[in-house]
Amino acid sequence: MSLTGTPFLYTTIVLSVVALILPLVLWSRMRGPKAVRTAARVLMLLFAQATAVTLIFVLVNNQNDLYDNWADLLGTGDHVQQAADLGQDGTGGIALKRLPKVRQSFTAADGPAMRAAGGVRVTQLKGRVSGVNAEVYVWLPPQYNEPKYRYHRFPVVELLPGYPGSAKAWFGSLKVHEQLLPLMRSGRVAPFILVAPRTNLLAGVDTGCANIPGTVNADSWLSVDVPKMVTDNFRAAAAPADWAVAGYSAGAHCAVKLAVAHPDRYRAAISLSGYNDPIGERNSLAAQSVTLRERNNPYLLLRKAAAPPRIALYVSGESGDGYQAGVALEQIAKAPTTVHVVFLPRSAGGHNMALWRPQVPAVFEWLTVNMGQSHVRAGTTPREPLSAGSTHAALASGTASRAGAARKR
Repeated sequence: MSLTGTPFLYTTIVLSVVALILPLVLWSRMRGPKAVRTAARVLMLLFAQATAVTLIFVLVNNQNDLYDNWADLLGTGDHVQQAADLGQDGTGGIALKRLPKVRQSFTAADGPAMRAAGGVRVTQLKGRVSGVNAEVYVWLPPQYNEPKYRYHRFPVVELLPGYPGSAKAWFGSLKVHEQLLPLMRSGRVAPFILVAPRTNLLAGVDTGCANIPGTVNADSWLSVDVPKMVTDNFRAAAAPADWAVAGYSAGAHCAVKLAVAHPDRYRAAISLSGYNDPIGERNSLAAQSVTLRERNNPYLLLRKAAAPPRIALYVSGESGDGYQAGVALEQIAKAPTTVHVVFLPRSAGGHNMALWRPQVPAVFEWLTVNMGQSHVRAGTTPREPLSAGSTHAALASGTASRAGAARKR
């Protein structure tokens, strides 16, 4: 029975109801020695508590897409087949253009909201370079099957969840495809292909989207194997100018790190409540040594870059939860690197889906502009400020400011 499936949810509901009714019906009807009656009543109470906790966990997990399956929850999943030393660029010297095309079969994805807005499809990908074997979810924009777009190659955005987190989270919890469908139809948002690869590759740890020889090649999985699969199977543009990566929490750290480390693969990155130093997630493999932290810290990578990369970064967060990380990047950025920082006041929410979900439209409007997919000048915010304060409108528009937030407190 699937951890996130409807049958398991209904089963936990039924068991919780039964566990509540049993003591009411049997408590005073127990027969036998006192020790037996006491033991039976204790078991009924424990059963009621266990089913209640299980139901709450299932509801929270389904709402936030923390664990995708039983293997993730129990810490038994391992999606790394090999982890060779692939060198600084993460390719191991392999001429990627000479690799045979990756032909994948896709099926309709299961789970909450996965059938909405045209449906999300999924495939099991064996990364030829990274050695990772994991699922990848893909959603196609409404224009993809229209006759006039028959020869059009579409821009792509990779979507990364936090830790723990399921690759489905952007679709199930943030409802990115449902929010963007009408905006793409109206032309306010470019028709992006959305790609959500698994990032939880090893049991009980966050990979930090790092390449660690002998352990995992998460960077190469996300920035080499997944993009090649997408361009081989869909009408997706291959140029870095047409690729972006977005994430929240630990996924936000990965998004910025990938864009800064690989400007030859990505043009833009979105960070929602992220951090620069991998130590921001203590379970991250990239935080296990000073050397790994330095190699996977986008602030240090940007500061030490031989030449400023041609990338655009969008960073939003509350004070102490993403905002300072964005300001740090903004302070060292030099043209053509651009950094757009959005301050979110505490009144806007916390480190959760309720904070990130309303930001989706503004984030993708910003991507549309800064990836050259619209006629609006790049480097600007797509909407005029709706409010100087911390209202939901300002949050959703990406125009919330620190000064305005202070006035609203």
